[in-house]
Amino acid sequence: MTKLTKIVFVVLILGGLGAFLAFGPPKLLAKSEAPEFCASCHVMEAEYEAWFHQGAHRRKACNECHLPNQNMTFHYFWKSIDGMKDVIVFNSGHVPDNIRISEHGKAVVYNNCKRCHETAVEMIDNGRLCWDCHRRITHARTGSIETR
Repeated sequence: MTKLTKIVFVVLILGGLGAFLAFGPPKLLAKSEAPEFCASCHVMEAEYEAWFHQGAHRRKACNECHLPNQNMTFHYFWKSIDGMKDVIVFNSGHVPDNIRISEHGKAVVYNNCKRCHETAVEMIDNGRLCWDCHRRITHARTGSIETR
């Protein structure tokens, strides 16, 4: 198989997968936006439980904080990248015991904090991450005790 053939093959597979997700089973995309979808992967159960029971933002879906929301293209681009990364890590058995957010993920969450709380943060020093002070908003530190 030549290099061009491999590239065309990968593009066709990705295009077919994209078409399936966009036009496939009814409400598949909507289901993948729900927190229950994120919790369906057992490695996220603790994060889901912390969010569900005592999370400061339990009326928000995971994607509202953890994916870029400035426009739909960025949202779905990063949703596909992060989703495939999660699938690969999970199915390869290389899931860490203590799940930590990546540097890219921190930037996304931080920008979403500022977007949603725009009027509250306009007078605050932006040199620190929100959760440096608001420690109880992270999944592991939700509620009255720390879970990790």
